Amino acid sequence: MSLQTSYAIGLPAPALERAIASGWNPVCHITYNRDAWVKLIQPPSEYGFDEAKLLCQESSDTWAAWVPDHGEVVLDRSQFYC
Repeated sequence: MSLQTSYAIGLPAPALERAIASGWNPVCHITYNRDAWVKLIQPPSEYGFDEAKLLCQESSDTWAAWVPDHGEVVLDRSQFYC
């Protein structure tokens, strides 16, 4: 488990690893809507913004999104903050 992932859900890495080992499943249950801005865990490029505007949901786990100074991308729900 990477530190980047653990901080994305708000727990320090050791606490997250203990929680997962105990059977806790860090699944995001937030419902996102079109035109919502989300915080990206990792920007798509060195010069891209760290936020994206959701355009439309492509599947239960992916969204088409627009990132300023980068363009359109397809994001998995694991790539942005819940």
